[in-house]
Amino acid sequence: MKDVLDGLSDIDAANVVRCARVLLRRPLLRADGPDGDLLPLVYRHRTTLQDLFAGLLAYRLVVERRFARLYKPGPGVDPTRGEPTLSPRGYTYFALTVAALTGVGRQVLLSRLVTDVRAAAVEAGVAVTDDLPDRRALTSALRHLLSLGVITETEGTVAPWGTDGPAEALITIDTDLLGQLLAGPLLEATGPDHLIELAARPGPRGAEHAVRRKLVENPVVLQTDLPPDQVEWLRRNQRRESGLLERSFGLITETRLEGVAVTDPEDYLTDVLFPGSGTVARIALLALPELIADPDPELFADDVEPPEPRPDGRHPVTYGQVRMICAQLVEDYPAAWSRQATEDLDRLANDVLDLLVRMGLAVDDPDDGWLIAPTAHRWVPQPDDTPARNAPPPPPAEPEVPGWSLFDGEGEL
Repeated sequence: MKDVLDGLSDIDAANVVRCARVLLRRPLLRADGPDGDLLPLVYRHRTTLQDLFAGLLAYRLVVERRFARLYKPGPGVDPTRGEPTLSPRGYTYFALTVAALTGVGRQVLLSRLVTDVRAAAVEAGVAVTDDLPDRRALTSALRHLLSLGVITETEGTVAPWGTDGPAEALITIDTDLLGQLLAGPLLEATGPDHLIELAARPGPRGAEHAVRRKLVENPVVLQTDLPPDQVEWLRRNQRRESGLLERSFGLITETRLEGVAVTDPEDYLTDVLFPGSGTVARIALLALPELIADPDPELFADDVEPPEPRPDGRHPVTYGQVRMICAQLVEDYPAAWSRQATEDLDRLANDVLDLLVRMGLAVDDPDDGWLIAPTAHRWVPQPDDTPARNAPPPPPAEPEVPGWSLFDGEGEL
C-alpha cells in the first residue's frame, strides 16, 4: 500500500498528520467550532487527507471552506460509544429533531419545531409523555445540535421550559451542515438493527480496514474479540501497523499476547482520560490490582464457588466485589475523594464499572457477569518507592574531623 506521506516535505507531512488527528477527534470540523482555526490547513491539504483516510481506513472525507466532515462507519453494537451528554431518550429526540428539521427550511419557531418533533415521534411509534424528564431530553438534543452548529438561536433560547410550554424562540438552521450530519446509509436500511449492521460494514480491504479502524478508534483491541480472519491478519501485520499508525496519526501501540493497547502521548485523541484526576478515575485505577487478582474465597458465600480462570485471560468479578473494593478505598482514604462522588457507594461502583467498560478494560457478559480484560495489568499502579517496614533507623553520622587551618596555634606566641 502506497504511503501518501511519501514525497511530502517534513513540514507538509507533519501538517497532514496534525490535520488527520484533528479530524479523528472532530469529525465535524467547523470554522467557528473547537479547533476551527485548523480548517484552512485542512482545506489546503484536503486531497492528501482524503487519500490518507480512504486508503488506511476507508473513511470518506468532505472538505468545504466552512467545514470538513469525516464520515466514520459506525462501530456496531458497542456500549463504549456515545455522546455522554445525551441519554438514550436524548438520542431518540436527537434523531426525531433531525428528521423534523429536514422539512422546515432555514428558520423555524421553537414552538413549531417542538410540535413537529412530537408529531414525528407519534409517526415513529415513540411515546411522548411531556413530563419534566421528557422535556429535559428534548432540550439536551436541541443543545447538542447547537453545539454542532446545525442550529443557532437567532432570537430567544431553547432553555428548559415550564408547564406552559417552551418560551418562544427563533431558530436558524444551517442546511448545509444538516445535510452532512448523518453518516449511516438510511436509504439502504430496512430498520434500526439493519442500519447498525450496514454502518458497521468493513471497508473494501475487509480484515485490514476492520482491524485498523479498531486500533485507531479503541484504546484496547483484544484478539478474543476479533473473528479468526482478523486475528490472523493482525498477527501477520502487527509490526508494520505499529509504524504505520505512529507515522500517520501519532499513535503508539503496545502489542502483547492477548491483544494491542493503543495510546496517544498527547492525550488528544480520546474523550476519556485514564488514568485521570477525578475521583472515579483514581478509584478505578486503585481497584485494578484487586480486580485482576486471583479470587478470594472469603468474598463469596459458603455455598458459592469462586469462578474458574477463563481461557481468554479475562478475570470474572462480581458487582459485590467492585462495591466492596470501592468502599474500602473510600474508608482508607476519606480525605482523598470528592464527597459527592463517594456518598452513594452503589452509584460509585456503577461509575467505576462504566469507566472501565468505556476504556475497553471490562465487559458486562450476559452469561458470566463482569469480566476484567487481561490488558488491565498494563494500568496497575506501581509505587515510585516502597519504604521498608520495621527497618532499623540509619546510624548517626560520624562527627567531622576538623581540618588544618592557617590560624591554628594563633595566640600561642
